[in-house]
This record gives sequence, structure tokens and C-alpha cells, in this order.
Amino acid sequence: MKGANDMGLTRREALSSIAAVGGETAVKDALAVLGLGPSSHRRPQPLKLGDGLGQGTRVLVLGAGIAGLVTALELKRAGFAVQVLEARDRVGGRNWTLRNGDRVEYKDGRSQTANFDSGVYFNAGPARIPSQHRTLLDYCSELGVPLEVLVNSSHGAQVRPDLQRPAFTVGQAINDARGHLSGLLAKAVQRDALDDVLSGEERQRLLAFLQVYGDLSQELAYEGSLRSGHQTSLSHPGALPSSAQPVALDRLLHPELWGALLHTEFPEFSATMFQPVGGMDRITDAFYQRLTDQVQMGAQVRQIRQLEDGVAVTYHDRYSGREHVVRADYLVSTLPLPLLARLDTDFS
Repeated sequence: MKGANDMGLTRREALSSIAAVGGETAVKDALAVLGLGPSSHRRPQPLKLGDGLGQGTRVLVLGAGIAGLVTALELKRAGFAVQVLEARDRVGGRNWTLRNGDRVEYKDGRSQTANFDSGVYFNAGPARIPSQHRTLLDYCSELGVPLEVLVNSSHGAQVRPDLQRPAFTVGQAINDARGHLSGLLAKAVQRDALDDVLSGEERQRLLAFLQVYGDLSQELAYEGSLRSGHQTSLSHPGALPSSAQPVALDRLLHPELWGALLHTEFPEFSATMFQPVGGMDRITDAFYQRLTDQVQMGAQVRQIRQLEDGVAVTYHDRYSGREHVVRADYLVSTLPLPLLARLDTDFS
């Protein structure tokens, strides 16, 4: 079978013809065949428990943090009778956004009240959402939680690995390290140190790459780069900028600097991330709006007992001061394990 190019068609022309006949779906299928479509593993499939799956079944969820709220919402959608027990007077768990007037109580008995200006908040727990956390981003879209970009890294930020010497910028650290290492590798190639692993053509291509990658001179030496910033001439203001003096290699090899050089390379700490407009608790609040009838605040769980036909949970109601026992067919605990270990349970 002849390909598109064999028939005198470019790939673009072929795709345009497919679109004219089959529409968007046909184009996506064609791109997938060519290996150009989106990767299927990047976006999680929606949870499908089935309508009516939980009819007549009661589930207790311990904890109204993000895990407990997601669990409760999905079970409710599937028809389960859900009750969430939360010891605090708020939902969110570790996802806690402090605003003016909020009170923080410490384990040693001290307390502190936030004295913020109007509109100011502090995310005391999680504060960033990586772009690959697609499930959470999908929930934000579904629940109407607006997001904004959070700048997690700036090349203009200052780093000072050695407190006895002046600071320099992250941009200088990244680009000067790249330049110095490119220069060293270029020297190794020129001195035939890699002849046993690279062909002559590969060595020439590597040198050309290093010159661009490290911004090396024609002599393949690193003498500084405008990528690291520039210095202006006091005697000739307005003149074209020149490269700043590069940071010495020995300073860039300081172990305290390695985190600044590498942390944005990890997807969980990429240079740009997301955050909910107004604070991270906007997410858990949006879940709670769908679960107000299911979540019970101030319910401090004291005991968990397994029954032949389910489970029984004893909790203390902080508001009434009374003890209550609730039964269910199933129990889902989202409590931190150290906290769960302190409860009176009969787990085997």
C-alpha cells in the first residue's frame, strides 16, 4: 500500500482531506495511527461505579480531608448511603487556608489568631497543583473551582550556597553550570578522550551541540553568557549589554546549590503550577457543598468494632457532649495512620 508521500500528498494535505470527509474524530484516529495523537496514559479515565450500585448499602467514611470527601462524593453518586465523621469544625484536613481571624491551636497549648488584611490568606498545607495531577484538575473543572497560574521558580531569584560569599541568581547558576560543563566536555572531545565511544561524525556533531547548548566561544570555551544576565556599562549607558562575569565553577559545585539547579526538573515542582483562586480550601469547600447532608462536624471517633454484618463506630459529639454509636455495612478510614492507631479498634 502506498503512503501519502508516494501518492504525491504531504501529510498535512492527507490530514486535511481526512478532516473534510470524516471530521475531527477521523483526524484524531489518523493521528493516533501515525503516532502523533495524545498519549492515553496522560489523562485518567473517570471513575465509573455504575448508577444504583450502592442502593441499600450504608458506608461510613472517617475524615473529611480531600480523600474522605472524594470517596464520599463518588459513593453518593453510585447510590450508597454515606455518612462522613469529621472531628474538626471544618473540612479539608491538612488542606487548610488561614484567613483573618482564624485561630491556630498548637500541641503545647498555645494559640495564635491570624491578623491578616482583607483578601490576604496563607495556605498552611498544600499550596500547589502540578499539571499532571489530572484527576484533581478535572474535579476543579467539574465543581467550578477557578484556577490561576502559580510561579514556582524564577531565574531572577537569589541563591547563596556559601554565606561567606555574595549571592547570585538561579539563572546564573543554571546557565553558568551548563556553560562550564559544556566547555569541559568539549575539551575532553578535543583531546580524543571519547574516541572509543564516538565516531568522528558524532564528535563533530557533539561539539556543535555543546557550542550552542553551553553558549561557548568559537574556541569552545565558556566565557559567560547573556542567558545568565548582563552587565551594563556605567561609562556608556544605553550601549549594548555584555555578558555578566560567569560564576566560578567551584562555587557551582557547592552541594547546597544542587537543589536550586534541579528542583524544577521534577514534574511535581515545575516552574509553573496551578492554585485555586482565593486559596487551596476552595477545592474542599466545593466538595463540601455537594455533601453538606452527609458530613458531620465535631464527631470524634473513639471506637471501631467489626460486626458479622458490618461495622459499628462510637464517636463523641463535641457540640452536644454525647456519645453516639452508628452502624454501617462498610467503613472507609481516611484518617492518618498514627491517629488511627490510637483509636480503640479490633483490627486483626
